[in-house]
Amino acid sequence: MMRSEKRIISNVLKGSLDNLVEWFDWYVYASFSVYFAQSFFPSHDKTAELLSTASVFAIGFLMRPLGSLILGKYADQYGRKSALTLSVLIMATGSFIISLTPNYSSIGIFSPIILVIARLFQGLSLGREYGTSATYLSEMASAKHRGGYASFQYVTLISGQLIALGIQIILQAALSEKDLVSWGWRIPFAIGALGAVVVLLLRLSMEESDQFSEQQRNSNKTRGQLGILLQYPKAVLTVVGLTLGGTIAFYTYTTYLQKFMINSVGLPKQQVTLINFAALFIFMIIQPLAGALSDKIGRKPLLFWFGGLGTIFTIPIFMMLSTTKSGWAAFGLMLAGLVIVTGYTSINAIVKAEMFPTEIRALGVGLPYGLTVAIFGGTVEYLALFLKKTHHESLFFIYVILVIAISLIVYWRMTDTKITSTLDN
Repeated sequence: MMRSEKRIISNVLKGSLDNLVEWFDWYVYASFSVYFAQSFFPSHDKTAELLSTASVFAIGFLMRPLGSLILGKYADQYGRKSALTLSVLIMATGSFIISLTPNYSSIGIFSPIILVIARLFQGLSLGREYGTSATYLSEMASAKHRGGYASFQYVTLISGQLIALGIQIILQAALSEKDLVSWGWRIPFAIGALGAVVVLLLRLSMEESDQFSEQQRNSNKTRGQLGILLQYPKAVLTVVGLTLGGTIAFYTYTTYLQKFMINSVGLPKQQVTLINFAALFIFMIIQPLAGALSDKIGRKPLLFWFGGLGTIFTIPIFMMLSTTKSGWAAFGLMLAGLVIVTGYTSINAIVKAEMFPTEIRALGVGLPYGLTVAIFGGTVEYLALFLKKTHHESLFFIYVILVIAISLIVYWRMTDTKITSTLDN
């Protein structure tokens, strides 16, 4: 079925909106942890409080491989549309629970236990998000614009983070620090839960992808089976290698950098929020530009951009940032890091989707990605804060460039998926 470009754009936007809501819910935790840390993990040491919330952040990531397995199989067997709907409901439920959880002072140890359970559910949901969302956007896109359209996965991912930061800016202006710590941090979690209702209404008019519909007509009963995935060991390992450096760099320059500016550099929280918002807004805008560029010149040049510059400039960026007291300088350094990471974020979804056939695409993209992110991406903040607490923070930056260098080797050895795309089969 040939779709007009207008219908394609409509479906891409609808398929991206649940991505926005899910990542908003996910990032609200990271953005507001500086305010609610003592509600769940009271301590006289600010780094210890943040370390505790970071450990829960990492625990949530541990569920992502399971989510990738369960919901990736579901997406390959029953459709991308159904899986997208199910996962946003799971994520919203987790946010609603967190918004209502009493403080440690009220119910003691049950408070952090409920927080962990809610984050486990959210991690399960997010495990689906990547594989199914990447698959849907890649399958829905027209052949000449796949890189540009697939980049909307990170556009909406970043949009979710920007909305979380925007709400943080508004609440910082409207509420006192005491009110934010006491109860104000609950507001964005409630907003995230309500956002799922809008997504579910829009989902009613979203179309299924042609590739999945064709597989369904052929009555392929083996869709989404783990045994089929084992027939593609090279593609699976390539996804792991592609993801390794990219996910660590992404969470370093987004999630952890906010804590670094406050906890290590000493910049005010409100200023750091504004810096993050401005840098991430520009980062969001350049995603489709870089994705469209890959449709012209191929995927590998952009991956080389990230791998090469990330290996060379990560340590200098953080060393300069650690000595600055200027908000503008901090903004410029953060933006420089994000521009480098764009070589990965703008095209990683389409590159991975182009490696697998339709019957195993959502699982093939999601499971190895989810495992890699759980082990490496989810532990970024915890590892960085732990090394700071032990006075070895510089070791974290060495770790970051080493894993980026490993991914650079993978980029060098792999073929350009624009040329060998399975989406054309």
